[in-house]
Amino acid sequence: MRHGNKVNHLGRKYAHRKALLSNLACSLIEHKRIKTTLAKAKELRKYVEPLLTKAKNNTTHNRRTVFGRLRSKFVITELFDEVALKIANRPGGYTRIVRLGRRAGDAAEICLIELVDYNELLLKDKAGDGSAAKKTRRSKRKNVAAPVAAAVTAVAEMVQNKVETVVETVSEVVATVEENITASPDLSMANELMGKKVQYNDLKVVEGIGPAIEGLLHAAGISTWAELAAAPVERIEQILDEAGSRFSTHNPATWSKQAQMAHDGAWAELKAYQDELDGGKEVTE
Repeated sequence: MRHGNKVNHLGRKYAHRKALLSNLACSLIEHKRIKTTLAKAKELRKYVEPLLTKAKNNTTHNRRTVFGRLRSKFVITELFDEVALKIANRPGGYTRIVRLGRRAGDAAEICLIELVDYNELLLKDKAGDGSAAKKTRRSKRKNVAAPVAAAVTAVAEMVQNKVETVVETVSEVVATVEENITASPDLSMANELMGKKVQYNDLKVVEGIGPAIEGLLHAAGISTWAELAAAPVERIEQILDEAGSRFSTHNPATWSKQAQMAHDGAWAELKAYQDELDGGKEVTE
C-alpha cells in the first residue's frame, strides 16, 4: 500500500519507470515538445526540470551527472549547447503542460508538454504591448450597440494581428529553410556511410575529436570544417597542450585532411580514409 507515498510509479517497476522517464526526457529535449499522457507528463516535469537547471552551469561534472540520467551524447550536446542558452535567464518552470482531452480507446487523459522558451508565438505575444480592451462590470444593460461594435472591432484587430504574426513567422521559417538548404551540404550520404547523425560543421565527424576536444576548438575560435582544415597542426597541438596533459596523447596530424574532405562533401573518401586510421592516427607498418 502507498500510505501517503506521492510518487506515481506509473504501473511499472523501478528500472522500467527510470528508462521510461529517461527516454521521454531525451525526446522532449530533442523535439522541444511531445504528446503523452497527463500522468507521465507530470512525472516527466519533476524528472527533467532539475536536469535543465544543471545544464545552465556547463561543467564537466554536470555533463557527467546529466549523462548518467539521459545516456545520449547527442541529447547532452543539444541540452548544454543550445537549450541551456535559451533558458539561461529563466529561474525555473521550464516546461508547460497543455491538456488535449481524452484518448479514444482507453480514455486516458492526453496532454502536450513543451519547453516554454521554444513556443515562438506565445513569446511574440508576451513581447508585445499587451494592450487589451478594459473589462468593466455593468449592473444594467444600457446602450448595447456601442459595446458590441467596439468588441467586434477589437476582435477584428486581434484576428488581423494574429494573421500578420503567423505570416511573418511562416516567412521567417521559409527563409531559414531556404538559407539552410543553400548553405548546408547534403548530409544524407554522410549519415548512411558513417552510421551516425551528422550535422553541418560537426567537428566530431573527424576521427580523434570527441565532445571535449570539440569544446576546446570552439573556445579557440575553430568551429567549422573549413576553419579546422585551414588551421596549422602546430596551433591545434598548442590548444591541446594548454588544455592539460590528458589531451597530449592526441595526434591532430590527420584532422585537417579529414575536415577538408567533410567540407568538400567527399564522404565516401572520408569513410575510406578513416577506415585506414587508428584513433585518428595513420597506421605505420
